[in-house]
Amino acid sequence: MSSTHHPPGSAETVFAAMTDLNGVWRGKRLPAAQLPKMGQGGLRMPLSVCALDIWGEDMQGSGLVLATGDGDGLCHPTGRGPIAMPWLDQPAALLPVQMRREDGSPWPLDARQVLAGIVAGFAEKGLTPVVATELEFYLYDPAQDTAAPPQAPGEPTPMQSDRILSMDDLERFAPLLDALFEACRAAGIPADSATSEAGPGQFEVNFTHVADPMKAADDAVLFKKILRGLARKFGFGASFMAKPYGDRSGSGLHIHFSLLDRQGANVFDDGTALGSDLLCQAVAGLMAAMHAHTLIWAPHANSYRRLVPGAHAPTAICWGYENRTSALRIPGGAPQARRIEHRVAGADANPYLVLAAVLGAALQGIENAAIPPDPVLGNAHQQDLPQLAPDWASAVDAFAQSDDGVFPDLLTRAFAHIKRQEIARFLQDISPFEYQTYMDIV
Repeated sequence: MSSTHHPPGSAETVFAAMTDLNGVWRGKRLPAAQLPKMGQGGLRMPLSVCALDIWGEDMQGSGLVLATGDGDGLCHPTGRGPIAMPWLDQPAALLPVQMRREDGSPWPLDARQVLAGIVAGFAEKGLTPVVATELEFYLYDPAQDTAAPPQAPGEPTPMQSDRILSMDDLERFAPLLDALFEACRAAGIPADSATSEAGPGQFEVNFTHVADPMKAADDAVLFKKILRGLARKFGFGASFMAKPYGDRSGSGLHIHFSLLDRQGANVFDDGTALGSDLLCQAVAGLMAAMHAHTLIWAPHANSYRRLVPGAHAPTAICWGYENRTSALRIPGGAPQARRIEHRVAGADANPYLVLAAVLGAALQGIENAAIPPDPVLGNAHQQDLPQLAPDWASAVDAFAQSDDGVFPDLLTRAFAHIKRQEIARFLQDISPFEYQTYMDIV
């Protein structure tokens, strides 16, 4: 399968788009000749496009759509792009945009600009977050009605068993992975390594640390878009569902971050394996907000299949040194590389919201000089510790009632409304398993 790239300069079509609060791309298809107009903020879309439910429906009865006239906002390029879309037959490019009000002020339902405001808060203190992400995903057979492992090239049957760190899988899927990393290089995405993960068809891609949280978040959402497109071209589907198989490993979005001062020194480094007071303050801020932010880490119905006690995904609100059962892990290594790993979010979460929640809570901990509890030792799953919200509805309530100031009130209200709308629709659906269980029995 060819992976030839169409350079953005030869594109005949441009897709100007942004991600909504669910992380779903929304936008318009335009002739490439309109690029100069788009660059001057001449593209308009409804402000409400940022706050659609997972099916693309408006928030019903929220007072934020029709009651306000459903007015337009101005879409400005983010500075990334145009980016080639090599999975399409004709030369095309993606132009990421962000939403502003008519007066030019940031739109608080644009998650990217919420993150930008938090990054600006660090800058005011002379601090720069250095961020890296790790994303897990599944390749699957798109010809099946439900999640089904793909048939690896060169194998006679679909994949069935766990394949952690399988070299064979990395070799058999090399054409797709090669095209993926080539597209990432062309888009300026620092994809660093790929591993075969535990589930059949599951992989993880790690990204190098960058001293720009906006770029790290952009890279994650662009990577998802690029992977899905290339997977289709190679005859596969690619999914970032948190738990596509009930009996297999879930997929996570792990965040690693440290903070640099104006001289470029890591303020989490105190020359020891323990890390500085600022590291502990950031940890305390993260722990204080973690329960209320469960909806950010786990925004969908399927997300809570991953967050179950005793699995690899953490459910206890705790921190520890070199402890992968804790929600916050302080990796070992050289002191100058001291950092925090936030291990809670699923791969289905919106990277902009995840980074905003992580960095915003850490900043609050530093501002308040907060003190964390003692780090955990051993298996956190077996200890009596504070927990994340246990289910989707509880997570919505906790988020709606939070007043920590990390997110704008309008975003908190809108995201909770969207999720309650989605819950209501799920409750109306009757699954085949429900019919099989009850139809002729009760």
